[in-house]
Amino acid sequence: MKLNEYRIMWVLVFFDLPTETAEERKIASKFRKEIMRDGFTMFQFSIYMRHCPSRENADVHINRVKKELPEKGHIGIMCITDKQFGMMELFYGKKLAEKETPYEQLELF
Repeated sequence: MKLNEYRIMWVLVFFDLPTETAEERKIASKFRKEIMRDGFTMFQFSIYMRHCPSRENADVHINRVKKELPEKGHIGIMCITDKQFGMMELFYGKKLAEKETPYEQLELF
C-alpha cells in the first residue's frame, strides 16, 4: 500500500480541562501525560497532534485517547489528511511562520 498525502492522517486532540483544585490539576496533567506517552506532541497549549500512516492507525490512537478521557472538561478529537494539514497557514503575530518539513513515515514489511 503506497503512502500518500491523502491517506496519511493527523490526529488532533483539543482539550479544556478544569484546573481550579489540586485534584483537577492532577487529572488534567495525567491526561496530558497519557496522550504524550502515546506519541502526541504539543501544537499549542491545549492542542496536541499525532502523525499516523493511515486512517486505521489513527483509529487505534483515537481509541487510546478515548480510554483516558477525564470525567470533567471539554475534549475534541479531529482527524485530517496530511494534504489538509499541509494547507494550514501558521503565523507568529502577523508574520507568516516558516513551514517545517512534516514527519516522514516509513513502512517496513
